[in-house]
Amino acid sequence: MDLGLNGMRAVITGASRGIGLRIAEVLAAEGCRLVIGARSEGPLTEAAEGLRKSGAEAHPLSVDVADPDAARSFIGAAADALGGVDILISNASPGSVKGDDAWVTSARGDLQAFAILADAARPHLAQSDAGSAVAISSTSALDVDLPSGPNSFGAIKAAVLHHASALARSWAAEGIRVNTVSPGPIEFAGGAWDTVRQARPETYQTVVDRVPLGRLGTVDDVAHGVAFLVSRRAAFCTGVNLVVDGGLLSRVQH
Repeated sequence: MDLGLNGMRAVITGASRGIGLRIAEVLAAEGCRLVIGARSEGPLTEAAEGLRKSGAEAHPLSVDVADPDAARSFIGAAADALGGVDILISNASPGSVKGDDAWVTSARGDLQAFAILADAARPHLAQSDAGSAVAISSTSALDVDLPSGPNSFGAIKAAVLHHASALARSWAAEGIRVNTVSPGPIEFAGGAWDTVRQARPETYQTVVDRVPLGRLGTVDDVAHGVAFLVSRRAAFCTGVNLVVDGGLLSRVQH
């Protein structure tokens, strides 16, 4: 299926590895022109070089999205590099953090970052004929029965879902769609679940056994879902939360 993404201008944060990088690769294969962002300049440059070798246009811009000024400047620079923005994907996250500053770190790195990026991108998305934003949340936002117990990650990711839904309603009149994707346990080389598999194989297998489809997710599973949601083929979808978890959550989606 042609997703109708050829020539569209996409901005992706947290794109130097893992889910973000795979989203960039999938969008590049669909013909998108890219700006990719991450904090670490070295891995980001390497990721951009890999995308260019595949024939993609990819501009690396290092950014700490937890810094509001930096996040706004990043969107401005991305729009300058691409001549506008059609797609925003807010993927960067501090992940599951601990300590006295966990709540502040999660709020700034996940919720505030998405809110600022989306606000900065709004005028550019409104000028597009297919403006679309996707925020990456988590199944932790939908499930309180967590092995780690109550934590900032799940609560703040739930707030991301709320804010995205509010934007979807508010921005629809401007032709901007806003959706979310909530991955379950996703395994990739060097990622958290890869570490668990090697260091705590029994814990890893316990989680695999809980997934009805019998495996953990891959970055492909998430990236292809994102690509569909930002594409013209999902033109009537806004305010959607796409759960990518292999059936892990035992709930009725409504």
